[in-house]
Amino acid sequence: MVKGTIAIEEAIIDPSGVAGLAAWATLLRPGQAPNVTLTAHEKRLLDIHDDRLKNMDEHGVEYMLLSLTSPGVQAETDPAKAEEMARVANDYLAREVKKNPARFGALAAVSMHDPVQAAQELKRAVEELGMFGGLVNDFQSTGDGSGKEWFDTEKFWPFWEMVQELDVPIYFHPRYRIEHDLTADQPYGTRKHMLGAGVQFHLDLSFHLYAMCSSGIFDKYPKVQIVAGHLGENIPLNLWRASHWINHPYKRDTRPCKQDYLYYFKHNVHITTSGNFYTAGLKFCIQELGVDRCLYAIDTPYENIKEGQDWWKTVDLPADQKEAVGRANAIRLYKLPLEI
Repeated sequence: MVKGTIAIEEAIIDPSGVAGLAAWATLLRPGQAPNVTLTAHEKRLLDIHDDRLKNMDEHGVEYMLLSLTSPGVQAETDPAKAEEMARVANDYLAREVKKNPARFGALAAVSMHDPVQAAQELKRAVEELGMFGGLVNDFQSTGDGSGKEWFDTEKFWPFWEMVQELDVPIYFHPRYRIEHDLTADQPYGTRKHMLGAGVQFHLDLSFHLYAMCSSGIFDKYPKVQIVAGHLGENIPLNLWRASHWINHPYKRDTRPCKQDYLYYFKHNVHITTSGNFYTAGLKFCIQELGVDRCLYAIDTPYENIKEGQDWWKTVDLPADQKEAVGRANAIRLYKLPLEI
């Protein structure tokens, strides 16, 4: 087939996970009846080989890396249920990819309650199921649902050790706020219009990405690579200032990391265009991080394949840079079985 773009943040749902979508339907489409939103959203997420593939063919997407939609396993507070949820989703997605491996690959879901178990599930997904990395949806919900765990602490070293050993990237994806955060006395409780992709997603996930960079994890495991969508959740614009302040003499001696944020974004982080079809922003990221750190993604089905591809066709980058972002960087980073 003719070479096209490779899109790497593209969501699906496995049939066993459909029931969990109802909790997020009214946040995704406020004002619309939940059953209407759910039915349409469910159909788009379940579809892989029909309309999705037809749209890929029509608009020039050669290949997609598929992953379990947010919040996925990170929303399940019971460790045993979360582990089973990840296993079932990974087995399902692996079977679907095998139906058309020339067009689809997969990223593994992992429960992060137990980092050792998460490491083993990632290993299974990569070595036995043929997946090309993993994806986590920001923090792991715990306890009664109000607890949160981020993955920058020493507890998670066994997971990151496995990530380095396997040499596969981990995609960091946003998620909606938990129910506790939507009560009237919480910041978003009376500001629900700020929830979701436009504002809340990048505000929340950028915290986690900064934490990963400043924690020292990339010093301990320097080969680990993480990926952040939506043009790096707006972090690239703030990298100079964030690095300037963490490099201050009175901060340098107490910071847990050896380098600054800009260093880690240039050595351990990649960014994608998912859901942020903004040419000037992409050019800025290329300028700041280097073209090898920037990859193409659409954010299907939350964004439209046609819209993403129509935008991409207008992006006026030099031919070698456009080829790198649109295709070649993904093949190299994920070691995809495609010709550059």
